[in-house]
Amino acid sequence: MQNKTLIVLGMHRSGTSLITQWLHHCGLEVGESLLGPGLGNNEGHFEDTEFYKMHLEILRDNNLHDSGIINQPVTHISSYHKEKIKGIIAVKNQLFAQWGWKDPRTCLFLDFYRELLPDAFYLVAIRDYQSVVISLLRRTFAERDIIYNTQKGYLAKLAWQKLRRKQQFKKFCRQHAAAFLKTWMAYNEYILDDLMKLSSDRYLVINFHMLNEKDTDVITHLNQNWGFSLKHTRFSAIYNEKLFSKPLDVESYITDEQLIGAAKILTGKLKNYAIN
Repeated sequence: MQNKTLIVLGMHRSGTSLITQWLHHCGLEVGESLLGPGLGNNEGHFEDTEFYKMHLEILRDNNLHDSGIINQPVTHISSYHKEKIKGIIAVKNQLFAQWGWKDPRTCLFLDFYRELLPDAFYLVAIRDYQSVVISLLRRTFAERDIIYNTQKGYLAKLAWQKLRRKQQFKKFCRQHAAAFLKTWMAYNEYILDDLMKLSSDRYLVINFHMLNEKDTDVITHLNQNWGFSLKHTRFSAIYNEKLFSKPLDVESYITDEQLIGAAKILTGKLKNYAIN
């Protein structure tokens, strides 16, 4: 049987970890070594550490922040990194009949992967920009909570919790919301560009919230249309609404109305590709 490769795409905080966890339960090989739990991902990131480490190295090689929370394109992948990734893929194909991976940073290298894996399939997760931006704000700001909860004295901790935290969070939102929105736009523009270059039978665009009702349809599509052999596991068994950020009026922290308008236009374009 010909190898089946599934690439899970999506901006950071768009539900790709949850989707990949679900696919793992359905029988897809998503990495022999997976990135474990971390801030904002208590259940684990479900990122194949081989691809994850390569992506970090490439970003550093381009003098870009290895978190991938950037809105600049990656302009160079060295021959060394190209050959390393080719080697990773070759081993995966030798070991597994069906496999895939997830790392949001993959969105930064789509031209490379499309050339390297012309027969790959893409499961694309989209999430509204308000939810993504607030999730990024809260996860990043939570690092300050850790400092106060673990490194500061009792009085400093109390003052932070009762007096300073709320004020500082609002200030943090005003400082960083626009930058996070630009990152959301950059990632999803890369995804849209990739979709326009792919045959429509190579991708499936979903909103992870709809998987509670459409999980059977997605697995059926992967099996019947794409030739995977996955068992159906209820998405609701691993979905926990409490893990996701509560709504917040992100737009109140962004003064650039043109930026918000562009984000709304991009939202409409993404929805045109998503299944109902």
